[in-house]
Amino acid sequence: MQARTESSRESTVGAGWQCAAGRFQRLVPERAKAFGWLNPRPLWQSRNDRLARALGDPTDDRRRAWMAQLGSRDLVVEVEQELPLSFLVMGDTGEGDGSQFAVVPPLLASARDAAFLFICSDVVYPAGGIDDYLPKFFAPYVDFPAPIYAIPGNHDWYDDATGFMYWFCGQERPPARTRGRPFTRTWLRDRLWRRALRADPNVVAAVRQLPRPAGQRVGQPAPYFALDVGELRLVAIDTGITGGIDRDQGAWLREVSRGSRPKILLTGKPIYVDGHYHPGAIEGETSTIDDLVRDPDHGYIAAIGGDIHNYQRYPVRLGDGRTIVYLVSGGGGAFMHATHAIGSIDATGVVSEADFRCYPLRGDCLSRYSVLYGRKLRFVGGDRFLYVRPDAAAAIIAKRLGVAATRPSAREVTPTWRERVSAAILLRLPGRGERALHLPFSEWLDFNEPPMFKSFLRFDLDDGQLTIRCFAATGCAAQEDDPPVEDTLQARRTGSGAWEWSV
Repeated sequence: MQARTESSRESTVGAGWQCAAGRFQRLVPERAKAFGWLNPRPLWQSRNDRLARALGDPTDDRRRAWMAQLGSRDLVVEVEQELPLSFLVMGDTGEGDGSQFAVVPPLLASARDAAFLFICSDVVYPAGGIDDYLPKFFAPYVDFPAPIYAIPGNHDWYDDATGFMYWFCGQERPPARTRGRPFTRTWLRDRLWRRALRADPNVVAAVRQLPRPAGQRVGQPAPYFALDVGELRLVAIDTGITGGIDRDQGAWLREVSRGSRPKILLTGKPIYVDGHYHPGAIEGETSTIDDLVRDPDHGYIAAIGGDIHNYQRYPVRLGDGRTIVYLVSGGGGAFMHATHAIGSIDATGVVSEADFRCYPLRGDCLSRYSVLYGRKLRFVGGDRFLYVRPDAAAAIIAKRLGVAATRPSAREVTPTWRERVSAAILLRLPGRGERALHLPFSEWLDFNEPPMFKSFLRFDLDDGQLTIRCFAATGCAAQEDDPPVEDTLQARRTGSGAWEWSV
């Protein structure tokens, strides 16, 4: 029997430090290696984000127009596969560079018996686009052996979800736009708004000619829908650019959530992330998305969101004794969002630090940023100017949080004076830019070599039992076919019919 691969919680080797890069590097197209958010072109292509926030978000109206164009459809898809079955979930995939392709080998190694793959937010960067689906979606997952479903993220809406609706919902033309009155905020926004490009027939033909497995299918009834998987229902919502849903989708969400059948919400924006709570607005209502999730008559056991590019786990104990697990699963391929800046989760008063999990570990993230900042600031003191060893970084973070370091080796390390000073500087430097600076700053600190700290989730469902595992995608050759497990959660149906978590 093959020994289980160690995780980052057990050793620095498990975390992927100082390993040989895997075969994923051979999968990356040469032209993709030059992709960068610092290029003005992708920043300009993504301008609809700032326009929506400054001049009003048209996403709800555009989604209603798409739904009207789709017509009357059954928005519940039945997965016809007997138990036990498995499926995979990941978010924020489509950069098309090394960080996306690093996930492909371990994903395929975990997908041999999977019923489907679900992409939870941002299928394609930087701004949707029908033609970008070839290099950033179809090519990376050309060998995935089962159906692929998705919900659009904010980046997929930067072209009014035209690319997403073309490939996933079979809509070849976008619905007509309504015009605002001249010289109003709406008129100005629409003047500056990025319009979607039409499909290149050559690109479409190239997608059609890809040698995909017979079991792979890309298609679904709408940008929001539900999947019935055994006794479990996955409810997938479209949170657009700013994180809310329109009133029609809200009414559908309330209807599809009714009943005691166990449910998991899949959303483009996480409800708990970085120690903060984002319940999610419903257009025209005072109730929120999370109000519907917490309603005891709806049977939700978990809510999983993309958008933030790492893994986080928040098991929230409700006043009636139920536990709902809130997960962030956005490590599917885009640049890494920092975890080392996440403060003590005890401060939330909702989840304890002992029950919280994240990947990468805060210490590994701090050490990674010491390398990245060192490269950028090497003119000050060389590449190792700010370098903090992984275990030393873990020890520093543990002392800062008032807890024991997760990795045993980190408990035996004494950081040097220089490492403590470097960590103090790094903890004051931004892990990612805010608002308009987010994309260029995050890309400035992007990287495409191990350890990559990407991740995806595997769900194993049997009669009355659900196991969720967070698998790491480090980019290391030794871990591509046997990826480390960074977190495991189990839910079981009790004698009363309720589901209880063991985390």
